[in-house]
Amino acid sequence: MSYTPRNVLVTGGAGFIGANFIRCWLSQNCDVPNIINLDLLTYAGTLSHLKNLPNHHNYFFVQGDINDKELLISLLRQYNIDTIVHFAAESHVDRSICGPAAFVQTNIIGTFTLLEAVKSVWLYEKKWDEKHCRFHHISTDEVYGTLNQHQLPFTEKSTYQPNSPYSASKASSDYLARSYHHTYGLPITMSHCSNNYGPYQHSEKFIPTIIRSCLNKQPIPVYGNGSNIRDWIYVEDHCLGILSILKNGKNGETYNLGGNCEKNNLMLTKDICQLMDEIHPWKQPYETLIQFVKDRPGHDWRYAIDSSKTKNFLGWEPKENLISGLRKTIQFYIESSKERAPNLVIHME
Repeated sequence: MSYTPRNVLVTGGAGFIGANFIRCWLSQNCDVPNIINLDLLTYAGTLSHLKNLPNHHNYFFVQGDINDKELLISLLRQYNIDTIVHFAAESHVDRSICGPAAFVQTNIIGTFTLLEAVKSVWLYEKKWDEKHCRFHHISTDEVYGTLNQHQLPFTEKSTYQPNSPYSASKASSDYLARSYHHTYGLPITMSHCSNNYGPYQHSEKFIPTIIRSCLNKQPIPVYGNGSNIRDWIYVEDHCLGILSILKNGKNGETYNLGGNCEKNNLMLTKDICQLMDEIHPWKQPYETLIQFVKDRPGHDWRYAIDSSKTKNFLGWEPKENLISGLRKTIQFYIESSKERAPNLVIHME
């Protein structure tokens, strides 16, 4: 039986994936529910991601913190929220190494506070069952740890082996969400995605760093020898996968959303440089800007994700291949650079 959302609370909807999710949903040719976007507007979130929204009369923004239980309960009551899509999280691995406390506070305590608020309103006040409400929790493939060259991609049954404070905090939030389904009966689904890329991604992430380094004619930093491998998914494909799970996924189930695009960091960097040579030519090949930098502590070597369950049960698979998605992404950042001065802060993945 399919589920039809009516009033949706999106946490972290001014961030990269959350903003793309809101744009994706509002642009769909279907009945559009009311979407309430709750975001604290930290360094990772900005309202500029949400300019010129389609069907904007169905969209409402609230600035606030998922650690504020009173605010959460108020929003759940005021907007009669029946559906939650929980993106809000600290997500930058390097930042988690330097300052893990923020990751514990947002990813673990924040998710706990949200679950408590939902339990209070949905189960004790409105007494809704799974036909009338849905909570979708966004996770990451990083909770599974790392793979060597010969291991099969992660499945939904893979053991959790997080290796950074970021992935450990996300694993903890996953366990909390799972426990609230099994203990209290909250109607929860979960998804694990591979590395996202696309419009509105923060400048400190890997692909925006490469593109903006090219545009600014600055060195392109690549960790170690560039051999670390990631599976890449275009953000709109990820968002369409979430919509598919939300409407047709089974309560209590976990679904993987991968891009089927494994690349090591050096080859990915060269792919982007070659596309930049074609789309935005310079006097010399952009590859000449590549510089290897000291590897980060505990750098996972390979992520790969098996999405066959989601494809077989929900009919979802990514539409974009890596090159087509990168073309769209590069065009977005070129157009953005014309509208405002580029962000010169250069960090890594």
